Amino acid sequence: MKKSVTETLKNKTENRPGLDLYRKLYLIRQAERLIIRHYPEDQMKTPMHMSMGQEATATAVCHALVTGSASGRAGSMHLAAPDKGLLCTSAVVASSIPLAVGAAFANKRKGNGRIACAFFGDGALEEGVFWESLNAASVMKLPVLFVCEDNGLAIHTKQDVRQGFKSITEVVRNFECSTFQSDSTDVEVLYRLVRQAVEAIGSEGRPSFLHLKCYRYLDHIGIQEDFDLGYRSKEEFEEWFKRDTIALQRKRLLSQGWSEAELAEEEEKINRHLEKSLRNAQAAPFPPSEDLHRGVFYETH
Repeated sequence: MKKSVTETLKNKTENRPGLDLYRKLYLIRQAERLIIRHYPEDQMKTPMHMSMGQEATATAVCHALVTGSASGRAGSMHLAAPDKGLLCTSAVVASSIPLAVGAAFANKRKGNGRIACAFFGDGALEEGVFWESLNAASVMKLPVLFVCEDNGLAIHTKQDVRQGFKSITEVVRNFECSTFQSDSTDVEVLYRLVRQAVEAIGSEGRPSFLHLKCYRYLDHIGIQEDFDLGYRSKEEFEEWFKRDTIALQRKRLLSQGWSEAELAEEEEKINRHLEKSLRNAQAAPFPPSEDLHRGVFYETH
């Protein structure tokens, strides 16, 4: 029996997801602060791409979806957790998008009611594989959610010198694809929008495209601010920071009756968890040399 796509939405309290969302926002922000604090010790042998300032998009999307280790290989650019529904990430811009379309094709054939989700930045729209993937998904009416995290930058290059169109959403609307957009940093606003997009996949029988405007606080790569490079201003950052997603959600929870002590307790639990994770990572042994070539090719069992 085929399942409804809308069944893939998490069975959570519809109107009060606030604390769960805040926990995830706080976890991401504090994990990155921990990285920033310890990265100069040179124990993390990998470049860092921080999401600080953009936490609301991933939190809102992933909280609305059902979840379905790389042994330290390749750092932050090539993560995979198939048991959690994460097929892979890739350093090659836009290259994970067709994988999501392939997964959506498989889900449709199996009739399992699951959807696939692809995250990418606005720079991915300059890659041919994005348009090929969007076209294929639209033609075949596949259950896939495209999520464009649009911070207006491809490394340090702004959109007006690299894109031949003014509106991403208006271009995508020409495809057989439901479109949704927001420039909100309010995680609950985005959460509700994601649910609409997922429900549209089921009710309209075609892909959904989410265009979410956001702002990154740090440089494209690394743990430093980049306002001295001249391509954006500190004033621009300060305007976005007035709408910081974590501050907004914390203020909402306080207004809903959560006490300062209760929130501080939740935050301390997360801080302790992160510190324990750091200690475990520091104490973990290096993988043996005989494992160097494991995972390079498909292995039969």
